Amino acid sequence: MPFSQLSVDFLFENRLHDSRDWFKDHKQIYAEQVTEPMKQLILDVAPTILKIDPLIEINPARISRIYRDMRLNPDSIFRDHIWYTFSRTREQFHALPGFYFSIGAGGISYGCGYYCASAQSMQKLRRLILAGDDKFKEAFLAADRLKGFEMFGDLYKRSKFPDQPEELRRWLDRKSIGFSFDTGDPEILFSEKLAQRVARDFKKLAPFYELCMKAETLPE
Repeated sequence: MPFSQLSVDFLFENRLHDSRDWFKDHKQIYAEQVTEPMKQLILDVAPTILKIDPLIEINPARISRIYRDMRLNPDSIFRDHIWYTFSRTREQFHALPGFYFSIGAGGISYGCGYYCASAQSMQKLRRLILAGDDKFKEAFLAADRLKGFEMFGDLYKRSKFPDQPEELRRWLDRKSIGFSFDTGDPEILFSEKLAQRVARDFKKLAPFYELCMKAETLPE
């Protein structure tokens, strides 16, 4: 079943109430309107992901928890969104690149990249870019053809490559990197063809993923 208005309404109201008792009373709605559609989307997208990288593990049980880590967020119990990451590793920080899908009170977000790239990963990626590696050329052209996606990743305050063309600096001057599509459009969010759209866009992002994975194989 696709996501519905009930899906985003629940995520909004649950965060607003921020109450374990309220969540317990409405847990069935969460299961039916949020986690079940999410699991189905993961399974529907999985064949495309595995064609891109057969080593990515598909396990819908690893959808993120809606509970926050109270050690880090003592003033809030619940998140207003959940997500799933398609990657070879489960770690968030300094992990390998991956694909992701998230749904929240404001809509959906999906894309490809690093959650938090290590300095070493970015250094190796820059080496490929500066060398004009074929994988970068493919990723650059693929990124240029993406519709509705934004490149993400914090930029250094001052360019480390001032002599490079602007179209390369936007890649080179990032501390982490990825591409995301974000929307709250009901026609997209609640469409029965959402998984097909996500799978199609993940396929378009494959050259970027392959570039990042090539960087990961380079020696330090």
